[in-house]
Amino acid sequence: MLVDNTQPEGESPLNICNVERLGFQVANNSASYRDLGFTGKIAGKWYAVFGDTMWCAPGVCNFLEDTPGFHGMVRDSVSLLTDDPLTVVDLNLNDDCPVPHQNQLIPFNEEWGETNQYGFGGTSLCETNAETATAALYYLVNANETGDLLGAGVAKVEVINDIPTVTQRFGNRGFWWESNTTAKYGDQCAYRDERSEYIYIWGGPPNSVTGWPHSSYAYLARVKAEDAFDPDKYEYFWGRQQGWKSEVLTKFDAETAVWWAVGQGQVAWNEHYQCYMLVHLSAFGDGKVYLRTANSLEGPWTPDVQVYKSEPIKGGLVYAGVQHPYLDPSGQTLVLSFTNNNHIEVIKVAFA
Repeated sequence: MLVDNTQPEGESPLNICNVERLGFQVANNSASYRDLGFTGKIAGKWYAVFGDTMWCAPGVCNFLEDTPGFHGMVRDSVSLLTDDPLTVVDLNLNDDCPVPHQNQLIPFNEEWGETNQYGFGGTSLCETNAETATAALYYLVNANETGDLLGAGVAKVEVINDIPTVTQRFGNRGFWWESNTTAKYGDQCAYRDERSEYIYIWGGPPNSVTGWPHSSYAYLARVKAEDAFDPDKYEYFWGRQQGWKSEVLTKFDAETAVWWAVGQGQVAWNEHYQCYMLVHLSAFGDGKVYLRTANSLEGPWTPDVQVYKSEPIKGGLVYAGVQHPYLDPSGQTLVLSFTNNNHIEVIKVAFA
């Protein structure tokens, strides 16, 4: 009998009474188009990790007022989140004048053959030690010049002069999990579970797994936060029938997967419903925003509930669901953001 652990079970507890579109997220000290913006906490402060960050023209203070053309970019960046979900403070700025722009968060390493064309798709900062203001950042190394997804890695991030700074990348080539043979752990979602000692990381299948539906499965690993920089301490989920093992997953199918056709999203505990919640976007990039819940991060998860439908800007893709749980710890309301053609669009969901 075929086991499919990605199928929803039960009924969603969500009762949504209102959804409000708040607008676009804008930096108050710089200007750029960007994507992703996954949220994470270090030592009591919340930060957003963005992907491709495309600078606006010199002197432009608001990206919504940018002029046409390419004005420079970095492959990822970090910003400080504020009490206003539409305002971030860009960090790690360069010396551009009169409006500075962000430097790259994850540095490329020429000794590993990396160039400034390499992408480092990062997810949420996951705190490993609050006292030393240290976190783990999971990312996927993308050799854009050839289109190769090389491997999933982890970096140590330390807050230095109030700026989260990558101080070390691990692995002989900057990653641990080779993409040709191993799931791309941490590329889709990373979560520091404050209800346990663990960091949980989700990722897609190896490059060798192709075709529908197998290429859209997501797999799960975890590690105690204090051990995040030791590759031998990670555990790998082999499905609800076999559970957790220290052996790296080598079987990629519906039994060992936990999600299907989710893409990048974000998990957080919801105090109001007393369960974990995942926000993600439609796999078709059409702007549909979904929430699903689970009592355990291993699943099973309830069926998706569509909470919003955004109109793609100029026919672009809409993707990468993000949660902002710090704005309402009660969980009665939940601010969500997502990428709409390199604009960070923000909505607010109210639960009954």
